[in-house]
Amino acid sequence: MSEATPANALRDLPSIDRLLADERLSETVARYGRPAVVDAARRALDRAREELRAGFPVEDLVARVEQETEAAASMRLSRVLNATGIVVHTNLGRAPLANAALSRVEEVARGYSNLEFDLAAGSRGSRQDHLAAHLRALTGAEAALVVNNNAAAVLLALAALAEGREVVVSRGELVEIGDGFRIPDVLARSGARLVEVGTTNRTRVADYERAVSDDTAVLLRVHQSNFRIVGFAEQPELRELARLAERRGLVLVDDLGSGALGDGRLRTGPYAEEPSARDSLAAGAHLVSFSGDKLLGGPQAGIVVGRADLIERLRRHPLQRALRADKLTLAGLEGTLALYRNPERALAEIPVLRMLAEPAPVVERRAERLAGLTGGTVEPTTARVGGGALPLAELDSFACALEEELTAPLRAGTPPVVGIVRDGKLLLDCRTLTDLEVEEAAAAVAAARE
Repeated sequence: MSEATPANALRDLPSIDRLLADERLSETVARYGRPAVVDAARRALDRAREELRAGFPVEDLVARVEQETEAAASMRLSRVLNATGIVVHTNLGRAPLANAALSRVEEVARGYSNLEFDLAAGSRGSRQDHLAAHLRALTGAEAALVVNNNAAAVLLALAALAEGREVVVSRGELVEIGDGFRIPDVLARSGARLVEVGTTNRTRVADYERAVSDDTAVLLRVHQSNFRIVGFAEQPELRELARLAERRGLVLVDDLGSGALGDGRLRTGPYAEEPSARDSLAAGAHLVSFSGDKLLGGPQAGIVVGRADLIERLRRHPLQRALRADKLTLAGLEGTLALYRNPERALAEIPVLRMLAEPAPVVERRAERLAGLTGGTVEPTTARVGGGALPLAELDSFACALEEELTAPLRAGTPPVVGIVRDGKLLLDCRTLTDLEVEEAAAAVAAARE
């Protein structure tokens, strides 16, 4: 720098009090409160000092304070239009809720509720009672329990049933789920000791039987939900493991991961390939765990169903309080499960089930409409289930193809639109867009081109 040295320029910066005395900030202070604006002014001045030391001029500090204040107060968690074709997209919040589930959440959240109050007896109740009837009817289980996710459900089951003892599991089922969480790590945190049997690709009942000792408490089967081993592979049937568990006095826990719910009318297309909790219990599993926010189509939750005495041991374990679901989760799950009692309503109203079952020609018409509104072209593509479910399943789908340059501007729009880039084009897959969202996506495209 020449005459205006960094030291001189730094001395010329206003104090926080002087900066906030600018009348242009009076409205910002009134709207967000003085503490928030003070924090924003401090950040703006810190950044200005860095720029001056680097030899760059400082622009309008008042404008910076306004921007910093608004940015800090803005809502970071936002609604997104999912145009990726991945139905249960983990990074985009997994399953969108049905209107019936949203209504239950709104009703329960608006005021007080009988979360842990027995209205008939006028005394303390259990939050686990509200969903028990639905889950018993839908799975055939004696009892049920809900925690905050399926990893927590497995952790609680092993802690309650096998702490300090052995859990036998196939090497081919030692899976890693989202964000680096691994089944062996969950086992270790439960206090149980892992005993691996078989090989990566082949495990037989005899492998389990040889591993069982006086210290064994649980046989654990983990569904390979996010991958498949093909070719020279073998795993025992659940019924075989159930017979072994009964013969040796052990508990058989079946972790379904995604899991499926409902009767045959709901089990169509790729959904029919996923094992159901009812089938697992009928095959002899003593406890079955699965997620609420994947193929079930509800809020994030971990559900355990099975034998009443075992569920009671989970309910009474100290860890259950740390892992239990809150009232909003229970309300959303209750609204979702109620729809499953009427399969026709479930197919029509639960978004995940509708997207999985929707015929390709219906998706194509939606893509044609979006292409007509945006000047794009329609391209056939393949959608996926996602969420670690049915990794080999492919769903015929159609997308509106646009210029790749729109990718970042659409993500920055309101609402953000997230698609996929392929072969130099941005594809907006219409299997995961609703009819109502087509208009929003088209408006977002128009805004991104301005």
